Amino acid sequence: MFGFKRNSSNEHNQHSNSHLVDLRGVVKTYESAAGKFTALKGVDLQVNAGEFVTIVGKSGCGKSTLINMITGIDRPSAGDVIVGGAIVNSLSEGQTAVWRGRAIGVVFQFFQLLPTLTAVENVMLPMDFGKLYAPAQRYERAMRLLEQVDMAEHAHTLPLALSGGQQQSIAIARALANDPPLLAADEPTGNLDSKTADAVWRLFEQLVDSGKTILMVTHDNDLAQRARRTVVMADGQIVDERVNR
Repeated sequence: MFGFKRNSSNEHNQHSNSHLVDLRGVVKTYESAAGKFTALKGVDLQVNAGEFVTIVGKSGCGKSTLINMITGIDRPSAGDVIVGGAIVNSLSEGQTAVWRGRAIGVVFQFFQLLPTLTAVENVMLPMDFGKLYAPAQRYERAMRLLEQVDMAEHAHTLPLALSGGQQQSIAIARALANDPPLLAADEPTGNLDSKTADAVWRLFEQLVDSGKTILMVTHDNDLAQRARRTVVMADGQIVDERVNR
């Protein structure tokens, strides 16, 4: 659809890999006044380009921690997180921010739209930060993305004037702003009614059909089965994987 520009700098932070996502022995331990808690216990996970993979499991099993490792929001205590050839845990904070802006789109449960910006301004924001498109192109591109998620008519509306489903659609358009090869979504339908959740899922399915890779955390086992592969987590480990279709 739109060209994705790769950053060829920092070659020492690159790894030749046939998988788009490759987690190798990832451990994450948190320390608090109550002691240590290990949220991830040596997780291995591979996702190929063009896959739609869901992650399911009970609350506290490590699903969101796993997504945070892949997006670079958090760092592993041990192991490697390789996404698009980049060893994410070896990047500095500044490098991680630049990498994330170009390589991955993140969709959150509670949308995380800036309330003082209109829908189109929210979608333009990653382009302004990533500088992948000329300033004159950004508005036009943002409008095309809003059209893709059927939200163009609300381009100049503030988020709080919109429904949850409409805000999530705008958040998905924002995640696509820099045309990343990978979308990572953490409970993107968890705050939506069933009808709106189904519409969001249909949009994700269309994106996969167009070549995107999606890795999604969900609590809904029925919806999870609509993905091509489901990963089941328990107690910080992957305990099962199944191909749905």
